[in-house]
Amino acid sequence: MPQDFTASPLRYQSGFANQFASEALPGALPSGQNSPQRAPYGLYAEQLSGTAFTMPRHEARRTWLYRIRPSALHPGFVPLHRQLQGVGLGPGNPNRLRWNPLPMPEAPTDFIDGWVAMAANADADQPGGVSLYHYAANQSMQRVFYDADGELLLVPQAGRLRIVTELGVLEVEPLQIALLPRGLKFRVELLDGEARGYLAENHGAPLRLPDLGPIGSNGLANPRDFQAPVAHFEDRQGAVALVQKFHGQLWGCQLQHSPFDVVAWHGSHVPLRYDLRCFNTLGSISFDHPDPSIFTVLTSPGSVPGQANMDFVIFPPRWLVAEKTFRPPWFHRNLMNEYMGLIQGVYDAKAEGFVPGGASLHSCMSAHGPDRETCARAIAAELQPQKVDQTMAFMFETHQVLRPTRFAMQCAQRQADYDACWAGLPSTFDPDWSPS
Repeated sequence: MPQDFTASPLRYQSGFANQFASEALPGALPSGQNSPQRAPYGLYAEQLSGTAFTMPRHEARRTWLYRIRPSALHPGFVPLHRQLQGVGLGPGNPNRLRWNPLPMPEAPTDFIDGWVAMAANADADQPGGVSLYHYAANQSMQRVFYDADGELLLVPQAGRLRIVTELGVLEVEPLQIALLPRGLKFRVELLDGEARGYLAENHGAPLRLPDLGPIGSNGLANPRDFQAPVAHFEDRQGAVALVQKFHGQLWGCQLQHSPFDVVAWHGSHVPLRYDLRCFNTLGSISFDHPDPSIFTVLTSPGSVPGQANMDFVIFPPRWLVAEKTFRPPWFHRNLMNEYMGLIQGVYDAKAEGFVPGGASLHSCMSAHGPDRETCARAIAAELQPQKVDQTMAFMFETHQVLRPTRFAMQCAQRQADYDACWAGLPSTFDPDWSPS
């Protein structure tokens, strides 16, 4: 009798970058040996490696899969006629850029066809860098996909997703994120008819929790809140379209069985779900601002110590209590390049123009900060404890310059008047000022 979704897809395991293990049938995980001569239940042993074999042990990402048919059982891949939207980088641009939300599609569009490339700082064949996308879909995937170019950090803004993977099922909603390892096969099903959000494709070192340093052993995103799925499997025969992204292009082939046939697995190269509402926010309880690095959820280290290939940073609900302090994010110029999105609510540094589903790009040393209205209100405010609530903004931050795609520069959603939000900032300089 074929087994289908043997283990509940709604159960999860907690942890981050640890050794996870799960089996959908009792005894399906071999005992004490990764690749026995005869695996339990007549399964095939297969290793999925997300890092080089010779990486330091604490950096290695790999998972052993025990499956009904090996992944090698496929015909040749051919380039697909329909490729990702918007791919094609324009020149570097030092200007501050902002976009309104991309519209929901009218024609039937699944998760992969709904990707729109917005910016990148490296080609897909490079060992570092990131590519940034928005997605908008109105149809569940009937095909299966994997990304050979990088791991995917998925940030939903509207619509719940059911992500079926080789290792189990993740259900994610806005205010949650999903981390999908490089090379892992998955299918995205829509639970609400339509879905929209953001994607970061990380070509560099896998994302992990940042070190906490003087903060200590607790705070920010805690390992126990990252959840991996439990094993399930499909033992199905019949045509299944398999698509991969390789060197920036989509390639496809036709399988004659479901690739979601992993009965048991163990390892660290696994899909994860995290609820942003679990983030333990830190901040000043005296005066002034700590640097925004205290809002880092995940980081991909770069070649220069302390200078990330990519950081994923959030600005969640929090209390502002600092005294004698300009409380919005200060005016600044920054070595890093900041691609920002808004999941819900209002961002506390912008009065209008930056809405859920939209985005902004502030490049290296691009001067930015609160807009004119927010600045005036903050200077005049009577400082009392204040709750920033019903909001969630985030940032993909990287040390390499992000080049917007030609689509991003030419689309109707680009706000041509973004600079105007700072126009008219008055000079309040008073040469006769003295302390009161």
